[in-house]
Amino acid sequence: MRYIITALSLLFCLQFQAQEKDISLDYYLPADVTYNQEIPTPQDILGYIPGEWHVSHDLLLNYMRELARVSPRINIETRGHTYENRPLILLTITSEENQENIEEIRKNHLALTEENASSIETEDMPVVVNQGFSIHGNEASGTNAALLVAYYLAAAEGPEIEELLNNTVILFDPSMNPDGLQRFAYWANTNKSKNINPDPQDREYSEVWPGGRTNHYWFDMNRDWLPVQLAESQARLTTFHKWHPNILTDHHEMGSNSSFFFQPGIPSRTHPLTPQTNQDLTREIGTYHAAAFDELGSFYYTEENFDDFYYGKGSTFPDINGSIGILFEQASSRGHAQETDNGILTFPFTIRNQFTAALSTLEAANKMRVKLLNYQRDFYKNARNSAEKGAWVFGSSKDASSAYELAKILKKHQVKIHELKEDFESGGKQFKKGNTYVVPKDQRQHRLVEAMFEKRTEFQDSLFYDISAWNFPMAFNLDFEENARIGNAGNEIQDLKKPEIAETERSDYAYLMEWHDFYAPKALNMILEKGIRTKVGMKEFSLGNTNYDYGTILIPVQNQELDHGELHEFLQKVSSESNVPISGINTGLTSGINLGSNQFRAVEPAKVALIVGEGITPYDAGEIWHLFDQRYDMKITKLDTRNFSRADLSRYTDIIIPNSWGNALGKNEADKLKTWVKNGGTLIGYRNMARWFKRHDFMDVEIKKDSLVAEDISFEERRDFTGAQGIGGAIFEAKTDRSHPVNFGYKDDEIALFRNTTIFVEADEQSYKNPIKYTEEPLLSGYISKPNLDSIAGTVPFKHTGMSRGNVILFTDNTNFRAFWFGTNKLLMNAIFFGDEM
Repeated sequence: MRYIITALSLLFCLQFQAQEKDISLDYYLPADVTYNQEIPTPQDILGYIPGEWHVSHDLLLNYMRELARVSPRINIETRGHTYENRPLILLTITSEENQENIEEIRKNHLALTEENASSIETEDMPVVVNQGFSIHGNEASGTNAALLVAYYLAAAEGPEIEELLNNTVILFDPSMNPDGLQRFAYWANTNKSKNINPDPQDREYSEVWPGGRTNHYWFDMNRDWLPVQLAESQARLTTFHKWHPNILTDHHEMGSNSSFFFQPGIPSRTHPLTPQTNQDLTREIGTYHAAAFDELGSFYYTEENFDDFYYGKGSTFPDINGSIGILFEQASSRGHAQETDNGILTFPFTIRNQFTAALSTLEAANKMRVKLLNYQRDFYKNARNSAEKGAWVFGSSKDASSAYELAKILKKHQVKIHELKEDFESGGKQFKKGNTYVVPKDQRQHRLVEAMFEKRTEFQDSLFYDISAWNFPMAFNLDFEENARIGNAGNEIQDLKKPEIAETERSDYAYLMEWHDFYAPKALNMILEKGIRTKVGMKEFSLGNTNYDYGTILIPVQNQELDHGELHEFLQKVSSESNVPISGINTGLTSGINLGSNQFRAVEPAKVALIVGEGITPYDAGEIWHLFDQRYDMKITKLDTRNFSRADLSRYTDIIIPNSWGNALGKNEADKLKTWVKNGGTLIGYRNMARWFKRHDFMDVEIKKDSLVAEDISFEERRDFTGAQGIGGAIFEAKTDRSHPVNFGYKDDEIALFRNTTIFVEADEQSYKNPIKYTEEPLLSGYISKPNLDSIAGTVPFKHTGMSRGNVILFTDNTNFRAFWFGTNKLLMNAIFFGDEM
């Protein structure tokens, strides 16, 4: 057997080496086309033919810039920069004649989305296609194919390409994730051997943590089209709304043993707000892909595995915006060649398939041009006709910043929003002018806002490729009215600005800062970093006409290192930079607890560490890093699991362990953490750290056991049955005890929690130890199976236990989900700043 395996491996290697030596542009490009010799080929700039090496972002950039320099068909622009300061480029590719009239073409195209567009003739109008490659940086065949597609569009000659470019404007994004691409290209190239070894166990095919899939902060950017929280997403969204393309393609990779997928996805998993015509057009476009792959001899499949439900993905976001989103998934070589169930999968082969799909998309767009343009026009006409009267209203009487952050997202999506004309009450909720926004239903983006604000608990299918709920007012913990009178709308907001706050009045006695505002933790950290003595109120109190809630921050004037004037000047700076009001007061005689009460407890500066590295879920770790670094301007030390045994933990007050996909930390690391906790540290764990805490005796956690039995389920149905028992992402209601420090800053007794785990923790018999507890009927939006719904009722997503001088805190839910779940970020910050008071 050993000799057979050796012989087969040798044969595979020889076959690959023969293929590699035969690779030329002819392997990729259509054979019946001539090319302009004045246009440089990829190898002229890269020094190699695509597929021999993984292109790095800098070389890709060089080639695209050179194409734009020499070809009158191409214009290049830089739309922004990544977090690592790499340019986010866009190529606009069309005929030379169209380039000369590009702004007029764009304006005429946008007119299809406006009112009274029915009279616009589309017969002579170009179709607009947005082609995006490798939003997951380690799915690199897309970006490497982009080199060839750009060359073909710049250099191909003849009536076919001339017709295509006359009829099409192509918005070409060759690298949607430059930081991830660079990370992965470095890995694949530095581990490449001269004699390519397709053994899947070779180091080349196993990236080090966190891998190249994500951006700088380890986000999956293909989930950010709707929340649009990341720099890269914001640049892409600007392009989308600037042009409103008719087709948007998203080139990905999947498991190596697969073939090639193109949409539509599973029909029963299409979001109900997506028109059937959208799916019909997607299916028709698919016939062009099928014909191209049949001619090429490549296998493919469609209407399986993937879906069109969550509108935050690149292939689904267009569907709620009058466009056609198309996902491509190519089996990945994850390097230069791999043994698979289908034989050796080479990197050039994956590139050729992506190249083929890119061209078949353009062929479909050209042939279906008028049909696509008319669909876009009709989509917006029907959206306006289906819009109800009235408005959506959202806001917070205590947290103006969170309402403003949601308004920012809507403005990025070109949603019309208005000021509130005057204060009003609805359903026991107070909506105040200055903290509230009104969104008219009768507007172009009606369907998009409906998708962002919807609550849905009934579904045609029970399986989802991604989350099943994403209600934005719930995510931001805002008061919401979905059927408000349009008469509540004041002036339309053209230039959205931060909420206005009063200047900090000077005091010679004390200052107070309420804890409700989203950016209050940023302000508190600035104060503590300055060495200013600070306290937190454990009870409610009032002064004059102002009621101060649990968690109010007190800054005494006396006994500070800064004198009275310096302290006032600094606190005014803190208030201005964080946009959080800080009030100067001149008496400690308050109603309720007085300012000299022992119910005001000292708050110490936080020195926070985050466990990262092998075994830790990169997404969860990145969300926390991003929260501290980008939102709160707080330093956070990333401790790698590889070096944890050598780390000096005494430097930190708090250590966070995100969700883990395996045994990231063992017994020795657990013992080390126990010693640190006993000496006064606060250990915070997320999601399946519940089991780790239990296994290593950090916390007595009672997790409900799954007792589900499959009855009348066939072998064929088994995967759907087990899949339906997962919680891919839904929203649940919990009751809160606002007097508990974990809930400081929340004005209501209920909170909406995002959950994507099935870890159900039993409540403690002592009620005061259950400050957050799921209600008996907790489902607010999203899918959950009936057995899991029964299991989650009355359980707790938060648990705290003391350990000598320290604390152990557990969150079973992700409080920082995808950087847009603003409403629960403060739960983590409360654990950081007030853990010793729990």
